[in-house]
Amino acid sequence: MTILQADAPGAVAAAAAVLAAAELVALPTETVYGLGARADDDAAVAKIFAAKGRPSDHPLIVHVADEAGARQFASVWSERAAKLAQAFWPGPLTLIVPRSPGMAAAAAGGQDTVGVRCPSHPVALALLRAAARLGVPGVAAPSANRFGRVSPTLAAHVAEDFPADLLILDGGACEVGIESTIIDCSRDKPVLLRPGQLGRDRIEAVLGEPVADRDAAAPRASGTLEAHYAPRAKVRLMPADALKAAVEVLGSVGGQAAPVAAVYSRTLPRGPAGLPWRAMPNDASEAAHELFAALRELDLTGVPLIWIETPPADIAWEGVRDRLQRAAAA
Repeated sequence: MTILQADAPGAVAAAAAVLAAAELVALPTETVYGLGARADDDAAVAKIFAAKGRPSDHPLIVHVADEAGARQFASVWSERAAKLAQAFWPGPLTLIVPRSPGMAAAAAGGQDTVGVRCPSHPVALALLRAAARLGVPGVAAPSANRFGRVSPTLAAHVAEDFPADLLILDGGACEVGIESTIIDCSRDKPVLLRPGQLGRDRIEAVLGEPVADRDAAAPRASGTLEAHYAPRAKVRLMPADALKAAVEVLGSVGGQAAPVAAVYSRTLPRGPAGLPWRAMPNDASEAAHELFAALRELDLTGVPLIWIETPPADIAWEGVRDRLQRAAAA
């Protein structure tokens, strides 16, 4: 395992050379750390699927340095795609567009559409630009964790999941903390395939039209399986009153001596002594930033069950709710 501090002299250039040589690099983005390979080389992309244990038909997102880079992968760049890219890139938004023939077939999971985004993390952008100078048009990069597990927001999280030889570019903690919002721009209406920190209300304001919910005709997209983002412990989402009652019962039957659950809550006071506990922030953006690190921390306690207070139903919490619901479905 090689971890390079991104601000060390030559670190970004070294990582770009590894990508150009069709090998894997773990890189920071503003959302989560990604496991990257050059998107124009199907054999290189296959290494991502193998390393993660990810089905090869589950699409990846291609990361590019700017809108011009994204257009290389698209057979059609619609007015909607242009509006959203100009409004929100660089940033945590992925656009699904018709795929240019011969481009990123493996990254697209064999579909005729492909997901593209321009990340806002300065290290990611520097790496994408350095790789482009070496002939790499874009980097396919799902989250740098074993398939279906909790996404990494620190370089140390990546190292936990991949003990084999891997170059990790350490750019510090991810600012956003959950994966990008995904909007399908490949059809006759915009469709939200995966919520994220960037809310549908802001997207609708730019487009001047409603964003529809995912339907049966939607293309496959990264991170949209029913069960995903899961720790080893079983996750159970509970309303605040039910969680309070469960914690009280746990304390009354000796949870102090042998805890059988960990708790992640916005509203409840700390439970019995010895019960693993994390406070969930009351702000949705702060909760997103801490979510995956909190799940990993609670999972490391070794308990078989994590009780989590169901987040609020308003739109600001849509991304956090989505991740927790998928974690609970695993």
